[in-house]
Amino acid sequence: MRPLSILDRSLVRQGQSPAAALRDTVRFARRAEELGYHRFWVSEHHSVPGVAGSAPTVLAAAVAAATSRIRVGTGGVMLPNHRPMVVAEQFGVLESLYPGRVDMGLGRSVGFTGGIRKALGPSRRAVS
Repeated sequence: MRPLSILDRSLVRQGQSPAAALRDTVRFARRAEELGYHRFWVSEHHSVPGVAGSAPTVLAAAVAAATSRIRVGTGGVMLPNHRPMVVAEQFGVLESLYPGRVDMGLGRSVGFTGGIRKALGPSRRAVS
């Protein structure tokens, strides 16, 4: 059988809190593991209406802690928003805690809106 993966964006349902959406993501990962999925990806979105997943490394750690076999990945950590050395160190710690189960997905998006791009720091020229 071909290995199947899931990408979860931690969607916030109407009337639900972002905290509840994040807990749902962890529950979803547990269920995916029970069903035999190969990998569970989490994503990075800042101030996107209805999406709670803004810290993929932290959420990946929560998913890995709540599961035992499924691979856990980020789809992805946006490098313009983070110092590459910090990202490398964070994933090194995750790999040490959950050996052979952590996949680092990276991207280059600089943010959802101009205000978010400004709050995150780097300008578009800095990531060209």
